[in-house]
Amino acid sequence: MKQPRHPNTTRGFSRAATLVQSRIRKASEERGFAVTRLLTHWAEVVGEATAQIATPVNVSYGKGGMGATLSLLTTGAQAPMLEMQKEQIRDKVNACYGYRAIARVRITQTAPTGFADGRVAFAAAPKAAKIIDPAVQSEAKSLSENVQNTDLRQALAALGANVLSKRKP
Repeated sequence: MKQPRHPNTTRGFSRAATLVQSRIRKASEERGFAVTRLLTHWAEVVGEATAQIATPVNVSYGKGGMGATLSLLTTGAQAPMLEMQKEQIRDKVNACYGYRAIARVRITQTAPTGFADGRVAFAAAPKAAKIIDPAVQSEAKSLSENVQNTDLRQALAALGANVLSKRKP
């Protein structure tokens, strides 16, 4: 006799989190993070303002195994602010671990694209939109009005406006 199926089964499907959990744990342990929550919930652990200017890089343990050092990556301009917040960061991270795992916080300064894998560490401030003279824009539109494709015509008009606005009188 066949057993009835439990109504909460996933019918052979697994959650994505369970599929990658062991790989995430292994990769984070290689960098010294025994508790992956520190990486995955960094903004919740230290606060949104600190998370925007600092990223945890690794946790290194001394010879005795007691008193680890948490290394944070930040830009040079933000380092003095983080230096003043070291004790609060250490306390918040230790609260995440549940015991006094971190004894020191080390701050490493770098450029905004300082990671080895080439990804941007911190979001740069948005650039101000360039204001182009309306006369230059109309001249660029008139140069590209014979193009049939709408997208191409708009792209050429934008390119022409940029080129014409950089001309020296």
